[in-house]
Amino acid sequence: MGRPRLAERSPYDRDQVVDAAVKLFTERGYEGTSMADIAAALGVHKSSIYHHIAGKEQLLDDAVKRALNALHGMLAEPDAVSGRAIDRLRYVVRRTVDIMVRQLAEVTVLLRVRGNTPTERWALSRRRDFDRAVQRLVAEAIADGDLRSDIDAALVTRLIFGMSNSVIEWYQPGGRLSGHDVAAAIDAIIFEGFRASASGDQGLQRRG
Repeated sequence: MGRPRLAERSPYDRDQVVDAAVKLFTERGYEGTSMADIAAALGVHKSSIYHHIAGKEQLLDDAVKRALNALHGMLAEPDAVSGRAIDRLRYVVRRTVDIMVRQLAEVTVLLRVRGNTPTERWALSRRRDFDRAVQRLVAEAIADGDLRSDIDAALVTRLIFGMSNSVIEWYQPGGRLSGHDVAAAIDAIIFEGFRASASGDQGLQRRG
């Protein structure tokens, strides 16, 4: 049977349009993707897409909200709000990696926005809100004596995100490593390296 004509294709709902857009945004970048590209990926006329969304920036808005809603929602989960700060921080780091792996495409789009449109600027602001929430946990864990006090909380937070955010560049779903494997490795590296020792913090400077 030959490929059905566009007019014969089944209609797509909004989520499917967003799914197609997200895939193209990760492959070509937001600026490099046109509405015609998205329509072609869906196999529909471009005009059909406008039954679901107002334009490309609305698709970007939907994409980044998927990632941001998952990340900010996780901060309200019971293990993220109760217990010692170090335990809450470890939970947040592991869940952040889990969300990145499960919603790899949406998180990739989020982490690649540069602030060129109102939606991108809003997304960057919400990313900063998330970063600050994690930084507050780091600072609290330092104050509790569970993390080293000789490293600035903001620097620790940047290093945590530098490691976790790199997942979008190399992780292959269905590959040898599961999301659990990645989260466990990042947890070990971060919390073994930054944990305060029983004999006191280890300075960063070289000792003679």
